[in-house]
Amino acid sequence: MRDRAAARVMERLRAVEWDGEWDDLLSRVMSRRLLMREYLRRAGLWARACSAEAGWPFFDVVEYLDPAFPAVPQEDAAQLRELLCGSIVVSPVNRTCTGAMRLAEFRARRPDALPDLPDLYEPLLLFYERGGAFLLDHAGFLDLAGVLVRPGTLAGRAAGPPLGSLDRALLDAVDAIGRITYYRAADRHGPALRRRVVRGVPYDEAFGGDGLGWGPAGLPLPASPELAAEFGVVWLDEVEAAALVWAALADGGQPGAG
Repeated sequence: MRDRAAARVMERLRAVEWDGEWDDLLSRVMSRRLLMREYLRRAGLWARACSAEAGWPFFDVVEYLDPAFPAVPQEDAAQLRELLCGSIVVSPVNRTCTGAMRLAEFRARRPDALPDLPDLYEPLLLFYERGGAFLLDHAGFLDLAGVLVRPGTLAGRAAGPPLGSLDRALLDAVDAIGRITYYRAADRHGPALRRRVVRGVPYDEAFGGDGLGWGPAGLPLPASPELAAEFGVVWLDEVEAAALVWAALADGGQPGAG
């Protein structure tokens, strides 16, 4: 009998649109980028805790937790192959999907044997749910469909800042069509700001308001981070910006003061 936790993971994987529409992918570039960054960070922490450095970044962590732990049941493995065979899927995708199922089963049976770390595969499962698989290009980049990301190093990723939340409200709030650059007032007060460029047309926006969303910033923002000081703002990394957005959502629209 299949473990219920593993079965729930399979249900999520079965619902993924592995070959999504290009326009949908472009509208979710930012959340998928953030989710991949968070997965790489967590994978670094788990790899260190489980002596799985050689397998980082895309690995089945249960192989390192307990090499003798039962493999995915044949019926689950067959379903997974069926789900992925029609898609352009690289082995890391298959490996992490299998790992997510096995870790769910391992957690259900032996929760005390797990390190005290945030769930390894949840960011990646959400990534898949928001647009399908990723690819590896010949230069070693991760192609997230709409943006390329360097895997970086285990040490660098593990030391990176955590994503403040995996809540759908945050993921939806950061997503938008266009090339996005984030800013904040130079005194580090006030809301998250962004310049969003769509087909060459810039939109300067701030997060907040009664509707808790993006609206006109009311001030011009720089065309590039190098010009930030001239406009009285500072550039924000996307994880920093996500933290500001999440704080506003959690506080009911009141931007953080520090």
